[in-house]
Amino acid sequence: MKAIPILDLGPEVENLWPEISAALERVIRSGQFILGPETKNFEKEAGEWLGAKHAIGVNSGTDALVIGLRALGIGPGDEVITTPFSFFATAESISNVGAKPVFVDVELDSMNINADLIEAAITERTKAIMPVHLFGRACAMTTITDLAKKHDLKIIEDCAQSFGSTYEPTCGTANPALVGKQTGTIGDVGCFSFFPTKNLGCYGDGGLITTDSDEVADLCRMLRAHGSKKKYMNEILGYNSRLDSVQAAILRVKLPHIKAYNEARRKIAQNYRDLLAGVEGVVTPEVVPGHVFHQYTVRITKGDRDAVQSKLQEMGVSSMLYYPVPQDRLPVYLGQYPTYETNEVLSRQVLSLPIWPQLDYETQKVVADAVKRALA
Repeated sequence: MKAIPILDLGPEVENLWPEISAALERVIRSGQFILGPETKNFEKEAGEWLGAKHAIGVNSGTDALVIGLRALGIGPGDEVITTPFSFFATAESISNVGAKPVFVDVELDSMNINADLIEAAITERTKAIMPVHLFGRACAMTTITDLAKKHDLKIIEDCAQSFGSTYEPTCGTANPALVGKQTGTIGDVGCFSFFPTKNLGCYGDGGLITTDSDEVADLCRMLRAHGSKKKYMNEILGYNSRLDSVQAAILRVKLPHIKAYNEARRKIAQNYRDLLAGVEGVVTPEVVPGHVFHQYTVRITKGDRDAVQSKLQEMGVSSMLYYPVPQDRLPVYLGQYPTYETNEVLSRQVLSLPIWPQLDYETQKVVADAVKRALA
C-alpha cells in the first residue's frame, strides 16, 4: 500500500499551476519583490474577504502576534490570558513583548480555551485576552467579548489555524452581532499564519494582521517596517517583517478557492466521523457550523496513544501529535504554572489524522480502517 502522508500539497499545486506560474512570472518580471503591488492587492482582497477594514501583511503568523500585541500597547508588566494548549508562538509572542502569559484550562470537546474560567484569572495587570481558534474551530467569543468589555481588556485573536472559520455558536446565548463573523474580525486584532500547511498557505512564511482601528493599523504598518512611516525616519523600534510579493501573489491565486477548500475539509471531517462512529477508544471532533478543520484531531481514550500512532505508521498511515507538550510544560516555562487538568488529558490523547481538501474517500476509508486495527 502506498504510504498516506499527513498532508499532500501536490494536488493543489497541480490544479493551480497555470495560475501560480503566471503569478510568479508576473512578480519576477516586475522587479518589485518587497511590499509591491502584489502585497497591496492581496491585503485589499484579504481584508474584503474577511470583512476587516485593515489587513496588514507581515513575515509570519508569529510576527503578526508580536506586532499585534505591541500595537495594542501590551508590554512589560502586563498579563495576557490565553490557552496552554497551542503552539509555542502563542505564549512566546506574549513573552517577547515583555508581558506574562496567564494560562487557563481548555474545553475537552472543542479543545479551545474554556471561556468560563477566564474571569477568575483576571487581575489588575491583565490587559488582554488571546483566544486561539484551535484546529479551525472558533472559540466562545460571546463570553470572551463580554468579559473584555466588562473589564476593559483588549482581544487579540490567534487565527493561525482558522482562516475562513466563522463564529456560529451551537449552544448557549450568543451575541447576534457576532454570529457569522469571520475569526480575526471579532476582537481588536486578528493574527493569521500563511505557513504552507495552513488552510490558506503560501509557499514559504507569511502572516496577516487584521483590525478595524485606523490607529492600530497605522502602528502595525510602522512596526513591520523598522518603526517608520517614511524611509529613514524611524520613530520607534520596530521589525523587518514584510509579506514579500512572491508569497502575496501565490496567496492571491489561492484566496478565491479557500471557501471550496474549507467546505471540502468539512466534508472529509464528516466522513471520518461516520467511518469511526461507534469505534471504542476513539473520540472524533464535532462537525459544528463554522469549523474549517485545519487539522482533523481525534482523542485516543483506549490504550496508549503513542502506540496507536506507531501502529498506524507501520501500516503506512502518517499522523501528528498537536501538542504532546503543552506550552506551560515547555522547558522555557517549566515550574512556573500549576497543572491544568483538561490540558494534560488532551496532551496524552490527541492524534491528528491525514486531511487536505483533495483527500479522496477511498483513502479516508483506508485511514479509518487502520485506526480501527491499531485500536483492536
